Amino acid sequence: MALYSDKVMDHFRNPRNVGSIENADGVGEVGNPVCGDIMKIYLKINDQKIIEDVKFETFGCGSAIASSSMATELIKGKPVQEALQLTNKAVTEALDGLPAHKIHCSVLAEEAIKKAVKDYYDKNGIIYDADLFPDDEDCAHCEAHCGR
Repeated sequence: MALYSDKVMDHFRNPRNVGSIENADGVGEVGNPVCGDIMKIYLKINDQKIIEDVKFETFGCGSAIASSSMATELIKGKPVQEALQLTNKAVTEALDGLPAHKIHCSVLAEEAIKKAVKDYYDKNGIIYDADLFPDDEDCAHCEAHCGR
């Protein structure tokens, strides 16, 4: 079996939704320069709370780029509440798997989306359950991968 699935390679070679959104409704950035993976997700959300557009900028490995690309595809056109339900497991499954030592890339994608939604809520004064959002500025899930 190849180390990376055809879907991972496709999303790495031909990433979807790359870039930024000027005046984004929500922006979420996660990662750790020690690990080498940093993701930034931009959301454009309409009045019906549907994600009209989503873009990403990722500095990292092929798995990080593929995870970002797939995650944006999975939430584009969806209600904000549905985007909050996206898990790293769903991203990994949609990519037909990631090597065990690259799972943290899908976790970063999940966390970046949650941070972007939180930013949207904060900007718009929308009340939310703080327990829904990661408060993991030190990239604890990367510790085993980056040797800190």
